[in-house]
Amino acid sequence: MKLALVIYSLGEGGAERVMSSMANHWSRKGAGVSLVTLDAVAADRYPLDPQVRRVALGLSGDSSNPVQGMANNFRRVVQLRKALRELRPEAVICFMESTNVLTILATRGLGVKVIVMEHTNPEIHQVGRLWNTLRRWTYRFADRVGVLTERTRPWAEKLADPGAVFVLPNPIQISPPGAAGDMDLRAFSNLPASARILVSMGRLAPEKGFDLLIRAFAPLAGIHPDFHLVILGEGVERGALEAARASCGLEGRVHLPGRVENPMACLRQCDLFVMSSRYEGFPMALCEAMASGLPVISFDCPTGPGEIIRDQVDGILVPAGDAPALTRAMGRLMGDAAAREAMGGRGPEGMLRFSEERIMAEWDRLLSDLNLGTAARSPRS
Repeated sequence: MKLALVIYSLGEGGAERVMSSMANHWSRKGAGVSLVTLDAVAADRYPLDPQVRRVALGLSGDSSNPVQGMANNFRRVVQLRKALRELRPEAVICFMESTNVLTILATRGLGVKVIVMEHTNPEIHQVGRLWNTLRRWTYRFADRVGVLTERTRPWAEKLADPGAVFVLPNPIQISPPGAAGDMDLRAFSNLPASARILVSMGRLAPEKGFDLLIRAFAPLAGIHPDFHLVILGEGVERGALEAARASCGLEGRVHLPGRVENPMACLRQCDLFVMSSRYEGFPMALCEAMASGLPVISFDCPTGPGEIIRDQVDGILVPAGDAPALTRAMGRLMGDAAAREAMGGRGPEGMLRFSEERIMAEWDRLLSDLNLGTAARSPRS
C-alpha cells in the first residue's frame, strides 16, 4: 500500500510529532510511505524511518497581505498536486486546517482517497474567515474527516457527511519505566541539585496559558521553597512570560530553558506536571507526562483533558481558567508526596487506552475500510 502524509512542516508541535510517528509505524510495517511538507526540510524536528520518502516543497513564503497570500496558496496547490501525481499514493492523510484545505484542492480529480484530520479545537482555534469558509466548502469532498475527541464530532458532522466522520485520539508511545536518559534537566534549567520540579511543556503561545500558570504558582513559592517551576518550550510569548515572572519576583523560581529533544527523558526527572491551557485539541504533553508516571493537574479546558485524566485517580481537573483553583490543586500535591506517588503510579495504565499499538490498529482498520488493503504487512527484516 502507498500512502502520502501531508503537513505544513515537521517543526515543533504535537501534530508534527504524531505525523512522524505514524509515518514510521506504517513504514516499519512494509507500506510505501511518503511524507510531504509545504515547508523546507530545514524545519524538521522529528526523525523519520530511513524508508520514509521525504518530500519538502519549500513553499513557506510571506503571506502578510491578501494578494500575496492567494498567490502563495495557489502555488502550493499546484506544486502539491504535481508532487502527489508523481508519488501516486492510494491515500493521502493530511493534518491541520489550512493544509487540509490545500490538499483537498490539490487532489481533486486524481482518484486518490483523502483523509483529513483536525488537530486543534476547531470551535475555538481561530483560522480566519477565509479559511473557515474554505474548510466548510472543501471538507465535504474528503473521504474521511477525523477529530480527536467525541466533543468535537458534532462540529465535524456539520461540515461533512456524518458517516465520513471518525474520532481517533493521538497515539502515545508507552515506554517502560527506566533511566531518565543522558539529559540532566536540573543542569539544563540551572536548578539546585535538591530542587523538586513542577513542570509544564508546550509552545510559548497565548493558548497554552503559561501566564496563568506563573500567576498560580506565585502564592506557593514561599510555602514550598524546594519546588521550582520549569516551562519547557519556545515561542512568541517568551518576552511576555519573562516579564510576568519578573513582576511576580520569581526570577530564581520560574525557569524558561527552551525546548528539549527528548521530552519523556526530561519528564521522568520531575515531580509534578501542570497544564494551564485555555484550549487544546488532544494534548500530547499531558499524555506523555502521565505515561512517564507523573501526577498531573490540568484545567478542564476544551478539549482533551476531561477525556484523558481520570479525576482524583491519576490526576486532578480544575475549572478552566480558574487560576486560584489551580493554585489550590498544586498546593495540595506539592505538599503530599504520597498522593503524588499514588496518582503518578496510575498514569501509565490509564494511557494504555491511547497506546500507539491500539490507536494505529484503528487507523489500519480505517484504511482497510477504504479498500486500500492492509497497512500492516510483514515487517521488514
